[in-house]
Amino acid sequence: MRFLILLASLIGLALPVRAQLPQPPEIAARQYVLVDLTSQRVLAERDADAQADPASLTKLMTAYLAFNAIRDGKLALQQEVPVSMRAWDERKGGGSLMFIDTTMRPRVEELLKGVIVQSGNDASVALAQAVGGTLDHFVDMMNRQAQAWGLKNTQFRNVTGLTEAGHHSSARDVATMAAKIIAEHPQFYALYSTRQYTYNRIRQDNRNLLLGRDASVDGMKTGYTAAAGYCLVASAQREVPSGQRRLLSVVMGTASAEARAAESQKLLNWGFSAWDALRLYDAGAAVAKVPVWKGAAKEVRLGTTEAIVVTLPKGEGGKLQTTIERTDPLVAPLTAGQRVGTLKVATASGAPVAEIPLTVLEPVALAGIFGRAWDAIRLWIK
Repeated sequence: MRFLILLASLIGLALPVRAQLPQPPEIAARQYVLVDLTSQRVLAERDADAQADPASLTKLMTAYLAFNAIRDGKLALQQEVPVSMRAWDERKGGGSLMFIDTTMRPRVEELLKGVIVQSGNDASVALAQAVGGTLDHFVDMMNRQAQAWGLKNTQFRNVTGLTEAGHHSSARDVATMAAKIIAEHPQFYALYSTRQYTYNRIRQDNRNLLLGRDASVDGMKTGYTAAAGYCLVASAQREVPSGQRRLLSVVMGTASAEARAAESQKLLNWGFSAWDALRLYDAGAAVAKVPVWKGAAKEVRLGTTEAIVVTLPKGEGGKLQTTIERTDPLVAPLTAGQRVGTLKVATASGAPVAEIPLTVLEPVALAGIFGRAWDAIRLWIK
């Protein structure tokens, strides 16, 4: 018996010990997700793919498509927009309003603030009609964009987020919408930090309570319906030793406006305190230099066009293991941006941290006929 106990102990010692991941705090929400946007790592989640009523978080997509239209020159910030009866009729729906009417011609810039700060359903309808011509066409645009992003749990039926059969999203899909705005439209993302907005002498406060509580929170969007409960997307950026780090939290189905702020704050604080961000390589830096066959150059640099940052449990940064898996042999011609490998990062115990695609940083043309012939012989021998 003693021998068996000793043997079991020795076997246990021989097995690799997996590092325990930090456990998130208890979050009083039906669904949530916390994403480190700097490293694109999900730090915590619960039922993040469950279909749910997104309420006014819908307006993230409404605004995104308007931002695209402005970027593409199809809409101008100073352009005046007529207010249709359909937009004015939103006053009957019981949701948030910018308080526009058919005698007004608000500018696109004003409607954006009405959507983002005041969460106005009337502003959302007017803006959608300005971009898509009709609401039906704009909703089709929303669904096509969701499909293009691979949002498997999202389907739109309206531009406002009012409860409607077949209108649903998920915490993960909402996080994707928010991340796209931050990454692709940083100049417009700044609107989400606006604390209050006055239109037609009616002042309304931004309902994101974290804007006044946490200086690192600089957006994004609230939502509420009876079916959805209280929802909040919150984005925070803080300075850390490796540079600036941004976290994005989505909580859906909380009990009150205060609860959605408190639960989001818990997630963000935990994400910053329990996890470290480590910059491994700067943008454009060579992760590896590898031989090239039949090329005008004998080797090529592999890396990424963006900085490589990984998120890992606090204290694990000095114990990382990195390995590179790549195409071998690497034969010219090669184009810049061509993926030819993967950088795998793991903790000292072998727990995977990240897998980063490696691409060719500079193009490599074909060598001359004699260079190609010589390398062909060498490859045959190899």
